[in-house]
Amino acid sequence: MRTLILLALVGFGAQLVDGSLGMAYGVTSSTLLLAVGLTPASVSATVHLAEVGTTLASGLSHWRFGNIDWRVVGFMAVPGGIAAFAGAHLLTLSGEAATPVMSVILLLLGCYVVWRFLRLGGRRPNFTGKVRGFFLIPLATVAGFMDAIGGGGWGPVGTPTLLASGKIAPRKVIGSIDTSEFVVSLGASIGFLMALGSQGVDFGMVLALLIGGVVAAPIAAWLVRWLAPRILAVGAGGLIIFTNTRTLLRLDAVQARLPGDAAYYAILGALALLWIVAVVWVVRRELADRRSATLRTEVRVPESV
Repeated sequence: MRTLILLALVGFGAQLVDGSLGMAYGVTSSTLLLAVGLTPASVSATVHLAEVGTTLASGLSHWRFGNIDWRVVGFMAVPGGIAAFAGAHLLTLSGEAATPVMSVILLLLGCYVVWRFLRLGGRRPNFTGKVRGFFLIPLATVAGFMDAIGGGGWGPVGTPTLLASGKIAPRKVIGSIDTSEFVVSLGASIGFLMALGSQGVDFGMVLALLIGGVVAAPIAAWLVRWLAPRILAVGAGGLIIFTNTRTLLRLDAVQARLPGDAAYYAILGALALLWIVAVVWVVRRELADRRSATLRTEVRVPESV
């Protein structure tokens, strides 16, 4: 019972972050399940079964708050679902070889997203234009496949890529990614159940993760609706940088070159501190901009005598 309650709390926290920043539910949940001894295939199956429910709840919540670009969902959902179905069948071949390459790409994307929104200074970003369909479909294919073989990858691949385009408001990027993830989770779950049956899937864990995620979904969608684009973008970009740096530092080749665990924690600590400083800066900048806008609206032209 204690384990199930802990999993429900993990599901709540993971969905709160995922629904607010467009990523992290799969990564957070998978890490915990691997720690308790489940195999990678069983972990990914358990997480994706839970995500069928959490992403449905998240999609409905984002729809309720107007956070969805249905054009993006239309282009990405089905290719992502098909790729996730294929990835579920190929998981036994191991997706570990692709991890370093994907982490480097995502790390660079995260740095670009943070730089793009920090360099605006006092100017608020404008989001115009459309991301073309011939780009969205292959993006969804790669993200869906990586999601199935890695236990989480739809958000980490899709969210920073769409944010980096600068054409879609961050809240709509997050809402669209979360909504289309329902089809991705469904495709991966069908693939795992066909390949594994119910073997290795603990449905008690699935239910605990599901309950926690469903409770958090509307809260996260509400937060996205009211947070400023710069805050969302820098928050998401910082999370991308931190998680992928952590992945790269854990590689055997990198571990062998580090002087010890102290260096590992020092690097992550420095990144976390920089991330906090960046978020604080954009929050203060946004508050200052809002105060200035309020003062301008309060100014009245003196009446002529």
